[in-house]
Amino acid sequence: MTDFGEILKTVGDFGRFQKCLLLLTSLACPSIAFHMFGQLFMVMHVPHHCDTSWIHEISPNMTKEQQLNLTVPRNTPGSYKECLMYTPVDQDIDSILEYGLNSTEKCQKGWVYPSEQEQTLVTQFDLVCDRKELNDISQSIYRLGLLLGAVISGSLSDRIGRRPVTLLSMLMMGAFGVGAAFAPNFYVYMALRCLVGFAVSGFIISTVTLGTEWVGVSYRTHPVAIPLCCFSIGQMVLAGLAYGVRNWKLLQIAGSAPMLGLLFYIWVLPESARWLVMKGKIEEAKKLLQKAASVNKQSIPPELLDQMTPEKKSKSGNILDLFRKPRLRKTTLIMCYAWFVNSLVYYGLSLNMGIFGLNIYLMQLVFGAVEIPAYFNCIFLLQWFGRKKCQGCFLVLGGAMCLIITCIPKDLPVVVVTLAVIGKFAIAASLSTSYVYGAELFPTVLRQTGVGVCSMSSSVGGSISPLVGLLDKYHPAISMVIFGSTPVTAGILCFLLPEMCGKELQDHTEAAVASQRACENVNDSYEIGDLNLKEDSQKVWTQEHALLVKPAIRR
Repeated sequence: MTDFGEILKTVGDFGRFQKCLLLLTSLACPSIAFHMFGQLFMVMHVPHHCDTSWIHEISPNMTKEQQLNLTVPRNTPGSYKECLMYTPVDQDIDSILEYGLNSTEKCQKGWVYPSEQEQTLVTQFDLVCDRKELNDISQSIYRLGLLLGAVISGSLSDRIGRRPVTLLSMLMMGAFGVGAAFAPNFYVYMALRCLVGFAVSGFIISTVTLGTEWVGVSYRTHPVAIPLCCFSIGQMVLAGLAYGVRNWKLLQIAGSAPMLGLLFYIWVLPESARWLVMKGKIEEAKKLLQKAASVNKQSIPPELLDQMTPEKKSKSGNILDLFRKPRLRKTTLIMCYAWFVNSLVYYGLSLNMGIFGLNIYLMQLVFGAVEIPAYFNCIFLLQWFGRKKCQGCFLVLGGAMCLIITCIPKDLPVVVVTLAVIGKFAIAASLSTSYVYGAELFPTVLRQTGVGVCSMSSSVGGSISPLVGLLDKYHPAISMVIFGSTPVTAGILCFLLPEMCGKELQDHTEAAVASQRACENVNDSYEIGDLNLKEDSQKVWTQEHALLVKPAIRR
């Protein structure tokens, strides 16, 4: 059978067809940024106090200030407590004014918020006091959706194709995202957010694999870096959108509805021709390749297409196949840990923007802006220095910045923010590299499954990143030490992986393992050959030196 890479070179490594595909996968990325970080702006603190309208039954003409003075205890600075109230009594107003109220209890009839306050998730579902933890739970539920999406969508895409999983994920993101704005209670909202997370994970890993399998060797960074740049633009747009739209329902609809407008993809989004070949669907692959060549204004020789025949090894792999062979197992474990650390630190910094001392809208804008050069520069850095060096160095740099932050006094917020921005830059670049590297390391029959397992590990890291921040109550530096030490160890481990820069994608597990072994053997042979050359040179030099010295001794 003709190598698919040779056919792709004839079609065009990165022609108009691939650029259109890249545009399609990039248009949806700003909406993904909203689903990732939008809830941060829906649950900001709102002043509140217990509903103590019971006293109006005793004295209906009481002013707001008089009511609060009698029924709500004060904090030391003079403000009212937000989660406590005085226990209602069955007395007349004169007795209450003379003796006052002493015993306190938790709010019984809900809470009261400022009348001018726009409706947020906090005010809509009373996410305050004992119910405040529901916000953190909802974020974990969303991460659970990401986790399930990585596990199920990865294997599903290897079985039914990249295209149907991508389209289904887009439909789910749009429908359930808009539906969350009309949730009757917070539990329904969390369930819909879980389904959105499932769809987001499925869309990301499907489009990364689809783009990687359509471009040539020299352009594999483009299907990852460019959509991620659009994702960063989405983060910047989110900062302005959240600042201007304070009503959470309108914000939810504005961030989710654009995905429904992209459902025309059902007519224009192509399937992966490489996947079709691996599944034995040769005729479909030929038609798709001819269409791509036509769009790129190229032509494929008929004899080249005729050499495409179904392969015997076309069955899909499963998760267990990733761990059966030692080299593939080592690759899987290291990449899973790298993805885990990337997500842990990336979301740890992104979801805790308030700890850096600047306005949350400004920090969202800055963090989004700094990721664009990180992703864009990866296009060139990965080609110049290779995947392994970039992955390892970016992780080590990001971890080092977090460790240095622990040594900076809190009264220097500008220095802390600068280091955090550099750390976010490095981690974002590492995140981009991991998508490129991961898609290259796994063979076609396991590519989506392998990327799905790595994405699952990434979801676990994102899920526990808010929990790491809770450790700061024991010591303020604990979270940053964790965010700093884990990337450093992951970066060192990445140097054990094989380099994939400039190499063709492997289709089968045997080929992938053989390729890694051949790569290691070639490196070893170069080292041994260099050593032998040095030894031979040393022997020649010694012999020549002896011939010159002997005549001198005789004289």
